[in-house]
Amino acid sequence: MSQDDDKLQAVRERINTLDAEIQRLINERAELAFEVGRSKGNLASAADFYRPEREAQVLRGVLERNQGPLADSEMLRLFREIMSACLARQEPLKVAYLGPEGTFTQQAVYRHFGHSVLGVGQATIESVFEQVQGGEADFGVVPIENSTQGVVSHTLDLFIDSPLKICGEIELRIHHNLITRATGLSVIDRVYAHQQSFSQCKGWLKRNLPGVELLAVSSNAEATRRVRNAPEAAAIAGLNAAEIYGVPVLFSNIEDQQDNTTRFLVIGRELFSASGDDKSTVLLAGDEGPGLLHTLLAPLATHGVNMTRIESRPAPGGKWEYVFFIDVDGHAEQDPLKSALADMDELGGSCRLLGSYPRAVLARLPGSEEDTP
Repeated sequence: MSQDDDKLQAVRERINTLDAEIQRLINERAELAFEVGRSKGNLASAADFYRPEREAQVLRGVLERNQGPLADSEMLRLFREIMSACLARQEPLKVAYLGPEGTFTQQAVYRHFGHSVLGVGQATIESVFEQVQGGEADFGVVPIENSTQGVVSHTLDLFIDSPLKICGEIELRIHHNLITRATGLSVIDRVYAHQQSFSQCKGWLKRNLPGVELLAVSSNAEATRRVRNAPEAAAIAGLNAAEIYGVPVLFSNIEDQQDNTTRFLVIGRELFSASGDDKSTVLLAGDEGPGLLHTLLAPLATHGVNMTRIESRPAPGGKWEYVFFIDVDGHAEQDPLKSALADMDELGGSCRLLGSYPRAVLARLPGSEEDTP
């Protein structure tokens, strides 16, 4: 055996030793996580063990410690899966999402919760809310806005009458692909996709498939399912859908904006404690009159709270009346937001906290997993 062979064998033996130690430590962590669950007593469900603020703190610690050579996104993904598996040892979380299997919303579920959860696909966003509110699911994941197409108004409207809370957020880079059994563009006579995906790829479609029939369906996964046995048809979807339904990708990354990103919300039945880097979403309403919005928002300026987003939606049952959804920095249990919300409550209108939740830890990391879904 040569000197180089000796060195290689020594490296392999060192890897084997490290692998055994890593495995031992992961199992030790799983035992400690289970001990945490036992210390909380006989709780009702897996949701009682899950603490998003604690997980966010752990992942931020991973980012702070990481010095390579693995990228931050890869290290975070490894720890996410370890935490997911440890939690599932007690009982897998049930997470409802806008399905079917293969949607970007399902990707967001795994991105946030890891692959050890039980994902339950639903046909509509309403069904996701109903599953969580009725206790059939511990949490739900729904789309809320896209960086190029704006807010998903239907999701906002459901919050107006729902008692559910926002428990987290997920940002997912969205890459669209033309998926088909056709061997070239000239063969394709129709394209299936969700309406949002058509909007996000309209420039590419106009240049490459002018005049082809565009058929909107409930999801991109459904679009891919429809073209499995139709070589004259194509779908717009992510790589995950292509793999699940076994349809080849003819063209990749056909979205018009390469930084195309969708934000998703995690919904649950309770509020959680502060994580140290949080956002809050608030619903505001008041009697119609001059300066209404200025009056409602004044306490934010008074207390120095930064507002990052505002959307208006028609109020139920009132013509030309509106409710406002705002995102602000901070947690409702901590100042300055705590004091600002107290002042808002005294204005005589409606001020309802929809959720205080950890800011997305993986948001827009370069080279992160959402770039290759």
